[in-house]
Parts: sequence; C-alpha cells; structure tokens
Amino acid sequence: MEKIKVLTEFDNVAVALNDLQKGEFFQYKNFEICVNSDIPAKHKISLENLNDGSIIKMYGVPVGVAVGKINIGELLTTKNVKHISADYDIKSKSFSNFSKINIKNFNNKKFLGYPRLDGQAGTANYWIVVPLVFCQNRNIKVLQEAFETELGFKKPNKYKFQLRKLLKGHQNSTTHQPENLNPIFKNIDGIKFLTHQGGCGGTKKDADSLVKLIAGYIKNPNVGGASILSLGCQHAQIDLLKEELGLDYLTNKKILFFEQQQYRNEEQMLTDTIDQTFAALEDLNKMHRVPVSLNKLTIGLECGGSDGFSGISANPLIGLVSDKINALGGKSILSEFPELCGVEQDLIDRCKSRALAQKFIFLMKDYSQQAKMAGSGFDMNPSPGNIKDGLITDAIKSAGAATKGGRGMITGVLDYGEYIEESGLNLLCTPGNDVESTTALAGAGANLILFSTGLGTPTGNPISPVIKISSNSDLPKKMDDIIDFDAGKLVNGEVSHEELSEDLMKIIIKVASGKLKTKAQILEQDDFIPWKRGVSL
Repeated sequence: MEKIKVLTEFDNVAVALNDLQKGEFFQYKNFEICVNSDIPAKHKISLENLNDGSIIKMYGVPVGVAVGKINIGELLTTKNVKHISADYDIKSKSFSNFSKINIKNFNNKKFLGYPRLDGQAGTANYWIVVPLVFCQNRNIKVLQEAFETELGFKKPNKYKFQLRKLLKGHQNSTTHQPENLNPIFKNIDGIKFLTHQGGCGGTKKDADSLVKLIAGYIKNPNVGGASILSLGCQHAQIDLLKEELGLDYLTNKKILFFEQQQYRNEEQMLTDTIDQTFAALEDLNKMHRVPVSLNKLTIGLECGGSDGFSGISANPLIGLVSDKINALGGKSILSEFPELCGVEQDLIDRCKSRALAQKFIFLMKDYSQQAKMAGSGFDMNPSPGNIKDGLITDAIKSAGAATKGGRGMITGVLDYGEYIEESGLNLLCTPGNDVESTTALAGAGANLILFSTGLGTPTGNPISPVIKISSNSDLPKKMDDIIDFDAGKLVNGEVSHEELSEDLMKIIIKVASGKLKTKAQILEQDDFIPWKRGVSL
C-alpha cells in the first residue's frame, strides 16, 4: 500500500495517505526517505530539504513559503509554512484541449425532467414563496405552516410526537408519526419558503444584489412559479425585480406579487396570497416529467468542510464529471473565488477569450481588495477544521478546490447575481462560505449541485438537489445521514477516477429524474443565505 501521494512531478511535498511514524521509511522515486517527525494522515510531508524562503509546490503551483529550515521527511505546519500564491497575468497563448473526455456510455442517456419555455429543463418542479424584504419573514412562516402540512409536502415534526408521549407520561402511547408523505399535488416536488435579512436598511447595492439573486431563483428551471411578498417602501422594489426578470420570464412563468401596503390589513393579504397561490399550484400540477437530454443539466460545483484528501479524491472526481457533462453539451459552474487563489494563471489560460480572462482578473482583484479593506484577506480563508486536516494555507486549499472545475475550456465568467448562458465551464464570483456559495449557484441556474466534503456538512439548497460526496471512506460511516457518494476509494487506488465517475454520473441521472432523493433533501436542509459583498470569505 502506498504511504504518500505526490500530485505532480513538479511538487516538493506529498500527502500522507496514512499516519506515518517518525523513523519509518517510504520510497520516493529511486531512493528512500526517512520520516523525520510524526505525520498524521492527510497532512503534508517534505520531499526535500527546504531553506527559509523556499517555495513549496503542490499541484505544480506555489502553495506556500518555508519559514525557517524544513528537513526532508518533516511535517509541514502553520508554524513552518506561510501562505503564498503565484502572480498571474493575461498571456498571448491560446487555449488547447488537455484531454479527450470519454462520454460514450452517456451519449444517448436522458433524465426525466421538466422542460421550460425558455429552453431549460428542471430536475424538479418547485413553487417558491419569497419576501423582497425581511419584514415579510413572519408572513412567509405563517404561509409555510399553512401550506406544507395541509398539502402533504411535509411530515409533522417528529419531535412533537416525542413531547406528546412525554406529556402523556408513558412510553406505550398510541400517538405515532405518519411514515410517508402524501402530497395533494403529485407533480409538484414541493413549495419552498425562503427567508432572509435583506431588502432594506443596508446599502442600495445589497438590495440590488438581493433582487438579482431572487430573479435567478425564479429563472432556475427547477422553479415552476413564485409568490413574491413585499411591504412596499423598501429598497428591493417589485418593479426592480420585474425589470431584472424581463418580459419573457414575466410571461412564461406564473409569478404572483403581493404588497402589504396595498391591503387593508395583513389577514386580507395572506388570504389573497393563499387563494391565488393555490390556483397556480393546480395549474403547475398539470406538468409531468418527460425524457430530457443530459445537455439540459447545469451542475454547480461546491466543496465544504474540506480535508487533506478532498483535493486528491472527491474534487478531481467532480472535475471529471464536470468535463463529461460539458462534453455532452451541458453546463457547469465553479464558484468560491477565495478558493481559486493561487491557481488564477491556469484558469486565465483556459478562458475562451481575452475578455473573459480580463473579467475574471477584475473580479478576483476587486474581491481580494474589499476583503483587505475589511481587515481580512484570502489567506485567512482556511477554517480551523481545514487546518487540522492538513489544509494549512489558502493556496493548498485552493489548488485542491479548483480541481472541481476539471480541465475543460472556461466559456463564461459570472459576477454574483448573473445568470448562466454559455454551455461549458463557467466561473461564478461567490465567497467560500458553503451556504452563501450554494445559494448563489442555484441563483445562477444550477439545477443540481455536486458538493464534496471531508469533514462533513449537512448543507443543502431549497430548489437544487445537493449530492454530497465524501473525500474519505470513514466519513460515510460516521455521518451516514448526510453522505450520498463515497469517493474515498480513490485515496488508495481501489478504483480509478474514470470508473467512479461513471458511477457518479448514474447517481446524477437518478437524482435529476426524481427517482432518488439526496440526503440533504431527506433532511429538508433548505439553506438560503444571500451574500453581502466584501467581508465574507
């Protein structure tokens, strides 16, 4: 069994695949290296003697600089390594394909989806109820309580039944929880009620960003229609949302608007909202799933709770699947700009045009500058959990995170709130925060999200199914209620990336067809957090 993993021939450090004890040896190239200090699995070990100021390389790019001398076979830590990332600029070289992608097993495959009038297709059929301002959150919750259980989209809270038993004073109570859902509208996957803390009281720019995000959720093919609640006097006005949507979406999708200050009282508004929404649900329920080409998939690429194996197993696997979906004519979206720090040059070189490269550089530098002005910076991105599991600099974390984007051409660069148009790999400016990023991916048009994790996170999304992929095989055993797919087999070479990518593609088709629910869907993990630009990493 291999003890270490060297990612490219240009690297001078390796990843420990298992715990290494001081004094044991491992083979590297044509010589043996003695382990100089205890190395926990997932952490990095030096493959050569490094002097103070020496550049540390992984994935073939600079990921840190040595602080003092680091001996061959020694553990890399936050004390002997500090963050560094390579400079970047626009070069004159043109893009070239890196490899031919094998899609022969999926050329004629389809998923059962919901075609929309704009040419997109949903992997689900949701109705959403969204406030334009935080002071409508209470009304959203009142509507949620009325709709979800009465229409059979949600089981009663099982902990209520537990408390009822305790109140009755004995264990053998006949009070029990219904086992299965029984929705009234069989062709609607659910009604999703979103709340947030924006829309007014902040900057005008924040309100504009919120409007763009909500418009993106309405445009998302997984959404069949929406009820929008407004107060009337806030920054995020109904007219701004209508302008952002445009006439096509206002015509092609059922969108209902309710403004409280136009009603005599709150009860009248809620009664009107329920009546009109129920009628719209009856119409939406007339839709059925039909076979749809895989080129209608738009896959969001996300990671969270990353560990030292994420960049050698789950993330590259997601990258290969992204390449396959794009080769089939689909779309993929790579987000989390703080986690692209250090690999900018590779992404610039892969941009389809100089204009795209320029836009990417502008967004990266602008975001980085805002973070510094707030007293932070991309170098502060790794969390305590990341560091504990071997991701000790942002560049190490980024170099592994960027592999989710595969090796294909970058055909689009999107600022936060922009909606995807181009087939192929698109970059989307978001923070690395799991929920803020997945929220933005759905708002940019992702109808399904692939999410890698090494430490475990229950993150989900209200409208886009999130497939959780573990980087190691221990995690699904510890947290089996949140993991959908195990990529840990790749760590020790049990299977190839190609073999496992075929299995993951099959899971994607099942989820997209509504035949398999993700763990996040089962847990009803409907996370929604709009991004306030600047300080969030």
